[in-house]
Amino acid sequence: MRKLVLLAAFIIGAVFFSNVSAQNISENAIGLRIGDNNGIGTEVSYQRAIGGDNNRLELDLGWRDTRNYDAIKLVGLYQWVWNIEGGFNWYVGAGAGIGNDSDKFEDTHDGLFALIAGDIGIEYNFDFPLLLSLDFRPEITFSDYINRKDLGPDIALGIRYQF
Repeated sequence: MRKLVLLAAFIIGAVFFSNVSAQNISENAIGLRIGDNNGIGTEVSYQRAIGGDNNRLELDLGWRDTRNYDAIKLVGLYQWVWNIEGGFNWYVGAGAGIGNDSDKFEDTHDGLFALIAGDIGIEYNFDFPLLLSLDFRPEITFSDYINRKDLGPDIALGIRYQF
């Protein structure tokens, strides 16, 4: 009898804990990811929930157009999201991207590049449709251009509207 009561208490506790610790992420979120990696800077960011297990896809589009330099970069990341407590979540992710950069005055710095990226961060879901995040995203870039950095670490603040 004692084992049955302990087993019932364990099952009820596990069900209660899983419902409390699991917080669903928003279906969609769009906004800005404000950082500075390899000269691109701020990116337009879109997140889309995938499946029912708090996983999502994040797409980031960044571009820069100055007097001397043009660049565009698209990165896609798959992220796993876990609840810490309340509206706080943490996440990790991995993905890849492509881009093009050019120096308007130097022909040797021009062309396509590819990258692979990791991602780790923390976010807060407000009671209204705002999501704030802080993440670290190292990128390894593959390019023929000799002076392009192979590893570009990036810390960014994300501000997104959830819908």
